[in-house]
This record gives sequence, structure tokens and C-alpha cells, in this order.
Amino acid sequence: MSQPRNCIAIKALALLTLLLSASLAFAGQVAGTVVNLSGALLAKKADGTAKILALKSTVEQGDMLISEKETYARIRFIDNSEITLRPNSQLKIDSFVFEEDDKEKDSATFSLVKGGLRAVTGALGKRSKERVGVNTPTATIGIRGTTYIAEYIPPEDAAIAAWSMASVAAASVTYRDGVLSDMPRQAAPLAVLPLKVAQAGPPGVGGAGRPPGLYVQVLDGMVHLTNAGGTQNFAAGQFGFAPSLQQPPVVLPTNPGIQFAPPPAFNSSPAGQQGANPPPKGNEVDCEVR
Repeated sequence: MSQPRNCIAIKALALLTLLLSASLAFAGQVAGTVVNLSGALLAKKADGTAKILALKSTVEQGDMLISEKETYARIRFIDNSEITLRPNSQLKIDSFVFEEDDKEKDSATFSLVKGGLRAVTGALGKRSKERVGVNTPTATIGIRGTTYIAEYIPPEDAAIAAWSMASVAAASVTYRDGVLSDMPRQAAPLAVLPLKVAQAGPPGVGGAGRPPGLYVQVLDGMVHLTNAGGTQNFAAGQFGFAPSLQQPPVVLPTNPGIQFAPPPAFNSSPAGQQGANPPPKGNEVDCEVR
């Protein structure tokens, strides 16, 4: 005998509620703490609210971190890794799971939507480097235990700037409508999902701007950039460029203009911030916007 329709509907509603609750719980897990801040930093939460962060504020899985035009922000994650955002940047914490006694749960994936960051590997990246990645619209950054700087310039930002093509001549760069990537929410670190967009034409010559794409500078260790065009490794002291999702990443002969200059205080560890960071004990000042 078949079940009454209202019984089936109630079970379906209960299952949906359970799945939604699990999703929100996952997105709300604490991933790290703001340990240095030089201006305004906003977190767009998974539930649609927005929060203005302060020193010692926590950040969570699912947060989209947005730094204003004068803002540098250093985040220390629960495995003692660090990411420092430069001004005018957007970084989404897709997932961050670290338990000292359970390596199988390791996960640290991010999406750099625009702007730049400096990343320092922590305990998770040292023991599970294959589970750490930063997705961008033109390539995914994988690590080999490292410190690096990454900058992503969207087509709309590059279209209004001018730049000499000499420093990327070796890249054989062409500009046309291309395929960029979607930003995966809970994807594996090296998963890049295609998304068709209209890409800007080549910028003019002679100015201070740069073509759109992902730029990297390796300070220590090694990183690899992967996209539909292939994979390229970059060692300490090297610079890299991935102009589009379909064009392979290339090594650049010189610094293409990467600049990263946080305040001097960012180069030293704040007092009381050694080791993994527990959530603050009520002394943080956050402003929530709904």
C-alpha cells in the first residue's frame, strides 16, 4: 500500500531541512582569525549577511573576504598557515578543515576573485599539500610547501589600463573571447569549472596597467599552476602568468609588476598569537549588516 501524499511531503521537508542545516553548519565552521588589519575588511557570510571585521575577528568557511582600497589584512588559520590580503581584493574561503589527529579530513580551498594575496603554508599544507589550492578564473594554484604572492586581474580592470607587452613577450599572449572558470564552492583543490565570459581586448601600450590574468611570484618552495592548457611548475625566485583558462601558464623572465607592501607590523607575529588560534573570547568588535 502506498504512503499518503502528505506523509511523503513531510518526510521530504524534513530531509530538506536536515540538508540545509548541515550545509549551514559546514559553512559556519571557524577557519581562522584576523591578526593584522590596516583598514576596512568585510566578510559576506554564507547566509547572505555581511560583517565588518576587526582585529581578532574570526573568519569562517563560506566567507567572502573583501578588503577596501587602503586595506591589508592578515588572516592566521587554525593550522598556523597565513594569508595576507592586499587592498581591493576578494577571497572566498571555500573550505577549511584541519584536525591534528585526523589527516583524512584535511581541506583548504579558496577562490581568488580579484586582487592579490601572500600565502604561507601551515601544518595542513605540509602534510596534505594535494588538498590545498587557490582557484582563480584562469588557473588553480597548487603548492609544494611554500610562500608565494598571487595577483588576479579581471578583464574589466585591465581593459581600462595600458601596459607595455615587452615583459610578457615570451608568453605569446593573445586576447579574445575566452573561457574562464566558475568559482567552485566545495570542489577539490584542482577542480576548475568552465564558465563562458566575454574577455576584454588587449590594453593599449605605454601605460602602467597589465593584461588580465593570474600572476604569481614564488618566494620559497614551489607552486604549480594548472588549467585546461596544462600545468607549469614555478620555483623560488620565479614569476608566472596564466592569461586565460585555455592558455598554458608560462614563466616570465622578470617581475611583471607584482607589488606587495603591507605595513611593517605585518611582518612580525602579534603578541599572544602563537600556535593555532581559538575563537576570541568576546572582546572582538564586529558589525553585522543584514
